[in-house]
Amino acid sequence: MQISNAILLCSSNSVYLESLSTILDFIGETIIKSNSITELEALIVGQETIYRSVIIDHRVADFNENLITELPKQSFLIAGDDVAHLATNYSNVIGVMPYEVKYEKLTQELHNCQDFLNKRPATHAVSGSSSMLFRSLVGRSDNIQNVRVLIEQVAQTDANVLVLGESGTGKEVIARNVHYYSKRREGPFIPVNCGAIPPELLESELFGHEKGAFTGAYTARKGRFELAEGGTLFLDEIGDMPHPMQVKLLRVLQERTFERVGGNKTMTCNVRIVAATHQHLEEQIKDGKFREDLFYRLNVFPIEVPALRERKDDIPLLLQELVTRMESAYNTSVRFTQRCMESLMMADWSGNVRELSNLVERLVILYPNNLIDVNDLPAKYRHLDVPEFEPDYPEEMQEQEAFAAIFSGEYVVEVPEKTVMTELPSEGVNLKEMLSELEVDLIRQALEQQEYVVSRAADILGMRRTTLVEKMRKYSMSKDG
Repeated sequence: MQISNAILLCSSNSVYLESLSTILDFIGETIIKSNSITELEALIVGQETIYRSVIIDHRVADFNENLITELPKQSFLIAGDDVAHLATNYSNVIGVMPYEVKYEKLTQELHNCQDFLNKRPATHAVSGSSSMLFRSLVGRSDNIQNVRVLIEQVAQTDANVLVLGESGTGKEVIARNVHYYSKRREGPFIPVNCGAIPPELLESELFGHEKGAFTGAYTARKGRFELAEGGTLFLDEIGDMPHPMQVKLLRVLQERTFERVGGNKTMTCNVRIVAATHQHLEEQIKDGKFREDLFYRLNVFPIEVPALRERKDDIPLLLQELVTRMESAYNTSVRFTQRCMESLMMADWSGNVRELSNLVERLVILYPNNLIDVNDLPAKYRHLDVPEFEPDYPEEMQEQEAFAAIFSGEYVVEVPEKTVMTELPSEGVNLKEMLSELEVDLIRQALEQQEYVVSRAADILGMRRTTLVEKMRKYSMSKDG
């Protein structure tokens, strides 16, 4: 699809056509005129071109709303009286204009048409194999769509990029996408965490060193600037860079030259810089912790990454993506109920996408191939009051399971001495009655031992609390009874 910056004007009124053309020409727009709908259709219908805007005079003969419907990707402005309904009925009718042209109104509507063109889904949707690096940039929210737009706009340039956002939002993912969609994509992408490297080693890490430059420098070594030649150098946590190193980095950004530690040979570099920080650099500048001139060198094109709490509607898509990754790593998977997803969307996510990823990994380990509900989540993520499901098994089944456990040796209890029999009496016994007496006696002991806290008594008896409550009701047992 070809994009044209030209504006099409269609009007059979020569006075209006010339008047509007003069204004558009004055503000520097390229104009293509037509006197009829037939002529206009020949220019746009069936063509592989989308124009900046199509302005149609509603008075033109044979005006047809089907034209608007046939071209959903083309933006339209309609000039006329009583045509406001067109903007309501058609999403690609960006606005309506009175015949008496107002400069402010016209420029605003043209800007809206430009936004319609720039932000259309076909431009920024990612699909197929080209989406591999957008994996952590999953989502359809306006916030994340705006980030994609910014990446596309800056990627083809060599401008320095400053990625801003909280920890865990995926700032390195943004940097990798800027590199991937740039002219340097065939070159290396070299990340450096400025906060993880000791200050005394950071200079050598960035610029390299010569043999014998310092104790332990047994051989010469390339720095990250040399390794990133022709590609992108990602300076993560730039706000943690020591002040002396900020001065040296500023020189490299200004002059595109540097020397290795212990060397005197000046080396040139062809590297694109993408920096990132979770800190407020303006505040650090006021506190004297960050150089203002370096900030403006880096902050040529800022990209703010939204926190996960600002795009919670993306959580279902992120869960799907993260589970797919875990399937490869653990050869197992999980699924989520709808109310489980709703509960997760209500969480604060102070750790952002990294926290969500850690949670999914934990659930995959705990509940492999299971369907996860709210009560399976850690307590801090349970934001819906969902009663826990308690199966209601027939009493006969419970007795069978209990006997099976006893005779398999898995269930051990201390039987009161009075109930122990060395051999079966000749006259026989009432087994059901004896077992009931034994059960009542054990339940009473457990309750007395745990001061009638039913949940604790159920734990030491190895049964569910609800099962114990039912048996207490069956035998009319209570603290006072």
